[in-house]
Amino acid sequence: MTPVNFDTLIMNGDVVTERGIEALDIAIRGEQIVALLARGTPAQASDVIDATGMYVLPGAVDIHFHCRAPAYPERGDFATETRAAAAGGVTTIFEMPISKPCCATGDIFRARKALGEGDAYVNFALYGAPGLLKREEVLDMAAEGAVAFKIFTTGAPAGRNDEFEGLCLPGTEELFQGLSLVAETGLVCTIHCEDNPLLEWNTARLQAAGRNDILAHGESRPPYVEALSVASVLTMNEAIGANIHIAHVSCEAALNALRRFKRMGATATGETCPHYLFFTEDDMRRVGPYAKINPPLRSHSDQTALWEGLADGSLMAVTTDHSPFTVEEKERARTDIWRTPPGSPGIEELVLGMVDAALTGRMSLHKAVSLISTNGAKRFGVYPQKGVIAVGSDADIVLYDPRQTTTIAQDMLFSQAKACDKLYEGITYQGRIRRTMVNGRTVFLEGDVIGERGWGKFVRPKPENVSKEF
Repeated sequence: MTPVNFDTLIMNGDVVTERGIEALDIAIRGEQIVALLARGTPAQASDVIDATGMYVLPGAVDIHFHCRAPAYPERGDFATETRAAAAGGVTTIFEMPISKPCCATGDIFRARKALGEGDAYVNFALYGAPGLLKREEVLDMAAEGAVAFKIFTTGAPAGRNDEFEGLCLPGTEELFQGLSLVAETGLVCTIHCEDNPLLEWNTARLQAAGRNDILAHGESRPPYVEALSVASVLTMNEAIGANIHIAHVSCEAALNALRRFKRMGATATGETCPHYLFFTEDDMRRVGPYAKINPPLRSHSDQTALWEGLADGSLMAVTTDHSPFTVEEKERARTDIWRTPPGSPGIEELVLGMVDAALTGRMSLHKAVSLISTNGAKRFGVYPQKGVIAVGSDADIVLYDPRQTTTIAQDMLFSQAKACDKLYEGITYQGRIRRTMVNGRTVFLEGDVIGERGWGKFVRPKPENVSKEF
C-alpha cells in the first residue's frame, strides 16, 4: 500500500482530543488537519515532527485579551502581544474593544481588522462595543464578523473616556438598550460586572480618608460590588434574552449569583482568570501596583470557590484578561494608587498554569484543555474551526513537554509589558511549550518566535454555532 503524502505529520505524541488522550499521528495539509491516524499508520510528509513524550494540545483560545492597538504602542500592539501569545501556546485571541478610538462603529471595526491582519502572529477575533446605542453600528459590526460585544457596567476610568466611549453603560436604562441591541445579533455579550454607584461611593469614602495604598483599591471594589452587578444584569436579561457571558468572575459571591440564575434556567455563562486562581490579595502586598486589576485579587476562600466553580461547570472557561501597560504607568501608584491603570499581562502563562494544574493533580488534562481551548470556541461560535484537534479543524497545535519545567523570567518573555509581569516572575511550572503551530505553520519553536507577522487570520464566528450548553 502506497503511503499517503501530507504537508506535515506530527507523530508519536499523546494527542488530547475531545474523547481524551489518544495515541494518534496528526496529518496536516495546508492550514487544516486532514487526518488523525492510528500511531504507526504508513504516511509521508514534507515535514515530519516527532512528538515522542509530549502532549499534543489544541492551541489555546483566549476569549478575553487586550492589546489596545493602535492606541498605545508603548504598551503593546497586535504584533508584540500576539508574539507573546504564540510563545504561550495561544493560537487565537479575542481582542477587546478598548482602544483610541474605542471599537464602537463599523468603520473603526474595519480599521482594527485591517491592522490585525497586517500585524498578528496568531489568529484573532474582535469584540465590538455597542454602547453608542446605534442599531446600525451594532448590526454593521456583527456583519463584519464581530465575535461578540462587550459592555462595562462601570463608568470610564479617569482620563480614559475616549478609549471607553461606547463601552461603558453604568445607567440601568442605557444598559437595557445596549443588551437589547446585542440580542438582535444572536452573538454573545460579555459583561464586566461591577456596580457603579457602590464602587464610586466606596472610592470616594476611601479617598476622603486619605487612603492611597494598594489594598485601598481592593477595598473600593469588595465582592458585593461584583455580585450585585451580576444579579442586576441577569435579572434585567430575563426580559431581554441576550446571550450573556460574565467576564472575569473573581469571587464566591459573584459565582453564587451566577449559579442562582443558572439554577433558575438562565443560559448565562462565566469565566475566570489565572490571576484569581493562582494569586490572592496577599500578592497585592507582594508586588504592589503590578497586581492592581479590576475586579481585584480576592481572598483564599474566594480562590477555593473559583476552583470549585470550574470543577462543577459553573464557570466554563479560563482566560487571561491580558492587559499590557508600561512600568511608568504602573509606578504612578507611588504617588496615587487611584491613577494607576488596572491590569496585568498574562498571555504567556495561561497554558503553562492550567496544564501544570492538570499535571499536579488538580484536574484532568482533558478538563484543562476544555477550559482554555474548546469551551471558549464553542461558546463564541468558532468551534470546530478552532479549539479542538479534529479532522477539518484548523491546524492550531501546541506541543507540550511534561518532562521539563519552565521558570518565568523577564528575559524569556515576549510581551511588550514583560517588565510589568511581576505576578508570575519566578514561578516554576511543570512542563514546557516546545512548539506552537498556527494554521499549519510553526510560529514558535524552542524558545523563539519564528513565525511571520501577518500570518494570523481574522476569525469570524457563526452565530448559529454559538453554544449555550454549559
